[in-house]
Parts: sequence; C-alpha cells; structure tokens
Amino acid sequence: MPAPELVDRVRDVLAVDADAFQDRVREDAEVVREEIAAGTFDNPQAIVGLEYEFYATTDDGSLARVPRRVLEFVGFEKELGLHNAEMTTSPVPLNEYGLAAQEAEVRSKLAAATEPMAAEGLHLVSDGMWTIPPEGETARQYLTDSVNHDGVEVATNMSDSARYHAMANTGQPAGMRLDAPHVSLDAETVMLEALITSIQPHYQVPQAVDLPTYFRYALRFAAPLLALSVNAPVFPPDLYDDATPADILDDGWQESRIDVFESVLNVPGESEKVRFPEDLEGVADAVDRVADDETIVPMPVAGSGRFDDEFAHWRRKHGTYWRWVRPVFGGSSRESANARIEFRPIAGQPTVRDTIAVQAAFAGLLENLPRTEHPLYELSWETARDAFYDAARAGLDADLSWVTADGDRTTDTKELYVDLFEQAEAGLKRRGLSEEEAAKYLWPLRQRARHAVTPAKWKVDRIQEALDDGSTFENAVYAMQYEYIQNQRETLLSGSFADWVGRGEELDD
Repeated sequence: MPAPELVDRVRDVLAVDADAFQDRVREDAEVVREEIAAGTFDNPQAIVGLEYEFYATTDDGSLARVPRRVLEFVGFEKELGLHNAEMTTSPVPLNEYGLAAQEAEVRSKLAAATEPMAAEGLHLVSDGMWTIPPEGETARQYLTDSVNHDGVEVATNMSDSARYHAMANTGQPAGMRLDAPHVSLDAETVMLEALITSIQPHYQVPQAVDLPTYFRYALRFAAPLLALSVNAPVFPPDLYDDATPADILDDGWQESRIDVFESVLNVPGESEKVRFPEDLEGVADAVDRVADDETIVPMPVAGSGRFDDEFAHWRRKHGTYWRWVRPVFGGSSRESANARIEFRPIAGQPTVRDTIAVQAAFAGLLENLPRTEHPLYELSWETARDAFYDAARAGLDADLSWVTADGDRTTDTKELYVDLFEQAEAGLKRRGLSEEEAAKYLWPLRQRARHAVTPAKWKVDRIQEALDDGSTFENAVYAMQYEYIQNQRETLLSGSFADWVGRGEELDD
C-alpha cells in the first residue's frame, strides 16, 4: 500500500490548473529571453559537468533496491527506480585541471560509497540496461507492479517523486509500454523507463546567443558518439516474446535505451515528447520550444531563493522537455547563470575512464567545431537524424555520415573517426591540454573505433559464445551480465573497457 503522504502529493500535482501553469510558463519564457539579451547567461570560458546514473545489484548480480538512508549517506540522489542512484558532478572549467577534477570527483564518490553499500550487500553498476531482475521476481513483475489507492495508480518500485507517479494518473498521453524487437509489454506507470541508465555530459557555451550553432554541431556528431558508446543490446530474458535467440540477437538494437525511452513516453501519432530535436532557428527558439512543448504534468512550483526562481515555471516544464540533445538555461545565482547543452543519448559506460572519455570527446568537439567553422555544419539535419537512429540499432555497423575538415563528405567509418578525434583533440588542446593529455582522455574511444568493439558488441559476443556452448538464452544473458559486473568491479575506478578486450596494454605504445 502506498504511503498516504505520497498519494496526497500526487493529488496535489494533479490538482494544478494546467492553463494557469502554462500562462506562467509563457511569462517566464519572456524573462529568460530578457536575461539572454542582457548577457546574464554568458560565460567567457567553457564549463563542463556530468550526470551519472547507476543501478544497484547484490553480490550475485541480481537487481537490488537501495535503502534511502544508504543513498543519502553516500551522497547520491534518487532516480526513477528504487534500484537507481544518481551522481551529479560540480561544474568546472574545461581545462586539464577541470577534467581531472571531474574524474577525481566521480572516483571519489564511488570509492566513498563502496563500504556502506557493501555493508548492505550491494554494489553500484554503471551500465545501459540491467538484465537480471531482483531475486525471486521476474523483470515483468518488478516493472509492472503497482497499486491503485482511491483512484491514484502508484508504482510499487518507483521512487517517491510525485512527478513520476502523476504521469500515470494524468489525462495527457504517455505510452507506458515497451515496443522493441521481440519485446512488448504494457504497464500502468512509467516504471518501465527504470530499465535504463545513462550518463549526461554538459557543456556551457561562452555566449548564449551562439547556442544554436553549438546545438547544430552536437546534433551532427550525435550519431558517431552514440555508435561508439552503445551498451544496451538485450533486455531481461523474461521480457521477450516467443522468439529464437538468433532472432533476438539479430534484430535487437545495440542501444535499446533509445527505443525504451521513446516507447515508454511517446504515443505514436499523438505525442512525441522524446525525439531527435530539430535545429534551432535562434536562441529564442530554444526558449520557446520548451514553453510550447506539450505539458504532461503541470507541477506545483515553490521558490527556494535561487536566481532561476525568476522563471521557475518555465524551468519546471523544462524537466519534462525530453530531447536527445537538450538546451538548458539556469543557475542558482545570477553569477552562475549559464546556457548549456545536455547530451542525453549515451548509456552508462563500463568504467569511469570510459565515461570521462565520452565527456572529453563531447566537450572537445563543441569547443573546436564552432570556433573553426568546421564544414560538418553543412551536413543535413535529415542525414544526422537518420544516422542517429541507425547508430542506436547497429552501433559501429551503422550508416554514418560526416563532412571532414577539408569539406569532403564521407560515409567511410575510418575516415569519419580520424577527423572526429582530430577535432576533439584540437578542442581539448585549445583549452590548454597538452597533446599527450588530450590523447590520453580520448584513447578509450579511439580503441573502440580502431578495433570495432563496443560494450554492446562485447555483450552480444559473450552471449553468443555461451549459446554455442549449449546454454539457454536466459543463462547466456545472465552469465554475460555477471561477467560484465565482475569485470567492472575490478576496473571501474582504475581501468577501462579496453582492459576487458585485451587492448589495455596498448595505452603506453
């Protein structure tokens, strides 16, 4: 039975007048536009940050709920599911010290969490999708378990965020279903989204008025970065329909996170809240798109003394403005106010070093491409969008497109990544990193491109090997997942995914 206090909070959310809320959003949008014009969101140096999601497991790899007291003690934040934990790093300048600080902060928080988590028999896992459900439960049961309390539907295994629960009780459309190759599941809540975990690097642009240019570039390198980072090729085995293992592996997406997020929150033909966004016509367009977006949950808004309380309703609505690349305007004070780009398609990665490699590549590209007026700018939006979804389906086997620094259009993956890493490295060097330091940060991703091995491919290969040895599909997936978790426990803080595939020794070559 849900706590009465949670049910009351959900009712309070549902009681908010949607029209009055939207009126305030539009008023707030004007405030944001005025602050942009005043230069409030400008920052002379690039700033980077990171959101990092995890899920918890027991010693044997089964999904586990994290006691709230443990979560608070180790300094992590709650996320959608009771098994989730989220870390947010402190924004820092993009330079050699800033990137080192990002990596050190992530490692520090993870190291500090190890002992209190272990005392509960728990471990945090960095991954794209869990596949082993809690002991004694199926994934289907865990994801769909909910109760109805006097007309309010509450997911049993969801955190106590009123917003998440309200989404199941509003008249606005949300899919609340999984619709992936050989997987189909309907639910009464958005708990299905708790299958997936991600990393989200941020980049604060120097001048807010230039955000559309940075945004356009981010859309065009989204597919190649996604293709390198895919890490969710299979679902928990009990979620599959009647299909052969061969069909499941052949037809499944390499990054099913993309499919899950869209099918849970979108309603085909009615609402596409989650999607690859269009280019921005100007900086005001970034503000108006949030204001004009379909409102699913008009949340109550209370001030907290922050600068961005001046546009609190717009900021609240931005929380359900789900795009794979997202513009953000905010800041707790006028001095810290910023305009930034959130890069949202990347799954949790095998190690901290791999995670920081993605952050460094993302930041380096945004630092260099706009400043050099790189011709990738001319790649069509339709081509970038199609490549993005193909990358989610096929990883490094996707049909990717690029425009090199010389203006040559190419679909050759090797040529594409040569230029991509040159641009990312140049951006890091532009921020003061030495050639050796820049190369070191990007090295884990270079190795993936060079050897055509992604975390998703590693997972599929492990599953296929087990199938070839006579395992059932369920046992093959579980064996893969347990090996993934064991490898990660040995390398999370001090190694990289390259160590898993025998490439780690090449670091010093």
